[in-house]
Amino acid sequence: MLTVGEVHTSLLQHSTALSQEQSSEVLSLIEGERVLTSRRPSLYAVSPDVRTGVDCWLPSARQRQLRGVGAVVTRAIITGGRIVQASSVIQVVDGKRRQPWSHYLANPGVLETVGKLDAADLIAGFLHGNNADVLNLEAITGRVIDGVQMSDLLDRRPPLRAARTRLRWTTRVNQGPDREVSAVITVDSPTLRTVELVVDPQDVPAAVAGLCEDLALHDWLLTMLSSLMEAAVTRPAAGQEHIERLRPVLEHLLHLWLPGARVHPRLRPIWDRLEQVPGFSRQWKSSVNWIRDQISVSNMTLLRDLADRMAVNQPCRR
Repeated sequence: MLTVGEVHTSLLQHSTALSQEQSSEVLSLIEGERVLTSRRPSLYAVSPDVRTGVDCWLPSARQRQLRGVGAVVTRAIITGGRIVQASSVIQVVDGKRRQPWSHYLANPGVLETVGKLDAADLIAGFLHGNNADVLNLEAITGRVIDGVQMSDLLDRRPPLRAARTRLRWTTRVNQGPDREVSAVITVDSPTLRTVELVVDPQDVPAAVAGLCEDLALHDWLLTMLSSLMEAAVTRPAAGQEHIERLRPVLEHLLHLWLPGARVHPRLRPIWDRLEQVPGFSRQWKSSVNWIRDQISVSNMTLLRDLADRMAVNQPCRR
C-alpha cells in the first residue's frame, strides 16, 4: 500500500479565536454535509471531504510516464479556533486500464494507475520533484485552505503574521516481521517539510493522515515561534516593540501545544521518537520560556521607569 498526502497549515485570518459554532459555519464546504467537532482536549472542527477528480501523469524520479486516475480527498480543519489546515490524501494502487469516471468517484481517496506502479520511484518523485505537470496536491490543498480563509465570517485582522507551511508525506507498509513504524522528516525549505513514513499493514490511510496533520500543526507552531524570536533578536527596534511582536504567542497560541493528542495509539511511537530527537517539546518549552523572560524583563523596566518618573514629579515637602 502506497499513500501520499499534503498538509497546509496557517493562522486563521481573524482577530479573535472562533467559537465552535463559528468554526462549523466556516467549514461548511459541502452543502448538506455535517462538520465534525470535538471540544477535548481543545476545540477542533473538521469539514466534510472535498473530492477532486484527477487524470494526470504521476510524479517520477526517473521521468517515467505513468498515468493515474482517481479522486483526491481533501478536508479542512480548524484547531482552537485559531489554526486552519487543509489536508489532502490519496492511496495509489495498481490498475489495469482506464475505467469510467463513475468507477473512480465511487472510490474516493483511491488513485489507480494505468500501467505498472513503481512505488519507490513515485515516492522519490513526489517528495523531491517540482514538476507542476504531474499530480499536484499542492494546488488542490491550497485551493481548499484559500477557500476557508476567504470566508465572509473572517475579518482578516489576525493578531500576528505567520507564514503558511506545507508538509508533504508518503507512507509505505513495512512488510518485515518486526512491523516497526518509523518516520524520516526533512526540512526542505523554511516553509516545506517532507515526511517518509513506514507503517504497519493495519494502519489505515485516515490514521496516517491524522498523524501528519498533527505533525504539521506542531511544526507550524515551532516554525512561527522561531521566526518571531529571530526577528526579535536581529532587527533593530525598541524593546517594547519586540515585546508587542512576541506577546500574541502567549495570548493566542500557547495552549494549542498538545503533541500527539489526536494521533492513533498505534502511531504514537513516531511522536515519542520525535520527542527524543530532535525534541519538539523541549524546543517549544525553551522558546516559550525565553519569550516569557523577555516580557518579564520589559515589564520590570517599564515599572522602574514609571517609579523614576513618579519620584521626579513628586512635590518637595518642607
